Amino acid sequence: MTSPAFGLLLDVDGPLASTVTRSLRVPSIAADLVAIANAGCPVVFNTGRSDRFLAEQVIPGLVEAGLAGDAPVWGIGEKGATWFSVTDGEIGELQIDETIAVPAELTALCREINDQHLDLMFWDDTKRTMVSLEQNLDVTNADYLARQPEVTAQLDDAIARLGLQDSFYTVPTIISIDLEHRAAGKARGAERAIALVTERMEVPHRWFTAGDSNGDYDMAAWLHDNGYEATHLDVRPSGADRETAFPVLREVPTFGENHAEDDITAAYLTRWRAELAV
Repeated sequence: MTSPAFGLLLDVDGPLASTVTRSLRVPSIAADLVAIANAGCPVVFNTGRSDRFLAEQVIPGLVEAGLAGDAPVWGIGEKGATWFSVTDGEIGELQIDETIAVPAELTALCREINDQHLDLMFWDDTKRTMVSLEQNLDVTNADYLARQPEVTAQLDDAIARLGLQDSFYTVPTIISIDLEHRAAGKARGAERAIALVTERMEVPHRWFTAGDSNGDYDMAAWLHDNGYEATHLDVRPSGADRETAFPVLREVPTFGENHAEDDITAAYLTRWRAELAV
């Protein structure tokens, strides 16, 4: 069995889906991902998003771009807590790790907090194991971020009131606040990704990862620590360069014309596709 030239392990929000439109905005992204997958290279989405978001906002674009029925594509949602394969353009059986789900009592408190801030954020009811309060599409990111620390503190207080701080914590992002189990994360998703690929095909030695947060580095770190050659594309809008044991491609989006996070990733995907001559 011939090993694929490389694999892709990709965050979705930011690198692929615009944080403004919450969709695959750049046309070349779907076309290049499909060409890479159709050439036999595994493509795995490793995101905090839900399976439904992937099923509605990502996979249809790949199918429309010509995704082959047997192309090696997987979705890992909620930072390793849910996962599925894509076969014949359809989402396969969804698997859920219920052991890291937010308990109902804490979920109820979080819902009450969200309801106090409906002018700026909404409750993501597609999540199965975590809680996410996301910026409304009709408000500015600056307005949302200005209140985010207050809401995060409320959520942290809810966790503490139930004595669950050893198991759960909050993770503020550019457009949301996630409340999740400490065992969840992009490293867990990376481990899950390799397990899924192993079940189906020879795992490539070389991987490209991409993300727009500090936590996304954990994908490449896990791969590196487990003997794979990993290169990470970092499209964080801000933040200092990080020292790592693996190569990092760092490009800061200016948000000028054609230079948002997804524009940057699109350019790299085109380069990686060119390596395959497809």
